Amino acid sequence: MIKLIVGLGNPGQKYAKTRHNAGFLLLDELIKAEGGEFSLQSRFLGSLAELVTSSGKVYFLKPNTFMNRSGQSVSSVMKYYKILPEEVLVVHDELDFLVGDMKLKFSGGHGGHNGLRDIISAISTKDFVRLRLGIGRPKESSKVADYVLSDFSKLDAQKIDDMFLRFMQKFPQLCSEGYQSAMNEINSSK
Repeated sequence: MIKLIVGLGNPGQKYAKTRHNAGFLLLDELIKAEGGEFSLQSRFLGSLAELVTSSGKVYFLKPNTFMNRSGQSVSSVMKYYKILPEEVLVVHDELDFLVGDMKLKFSGGHGGHNGLRDIISAISTKDFVRLRLGIGRPKESSKVADYVLSDFSKLDAQKIDDMFLRFMQKFPQLCSEGYQSAMNEINSSK
């Protein structure tokens, strides 16, 4: 069962609505919809929320360490709450998917994503669940850094909102039946 859901992003108002913050944005929407709230936890170098679900308590983390240093925050929560890597779901932006597409998967490399790279290094394994949120790719590969740190267009923001809604509809299944069952539903949803 999933016990920790980590949203990747960068802290601060400057980055709040950027493509690279898709993980933060999804967690904000989910926690708001479930009536919870985040609180800054300095010992975890991030903001933490918790919900009680049908399968028990689930923690939600938004590291405040900037994307490239997310691992320290994630590992501190895992150690404190004795959460195993396979009980962790990391939600992150994915350049290689069209805006609004999402896929749930277990394990794998970092694919050039520095947040994933740092988490893999900090917890010494790549065996955790990932929810990859499609943000699209710029036409010119030299503009990736500017692209991921820019805000969504109005049309893309609507596609992102629709994607978040699809995930939130599957969230109870993810909690009660595990990621394998939810994977089939999430990966085939449009």
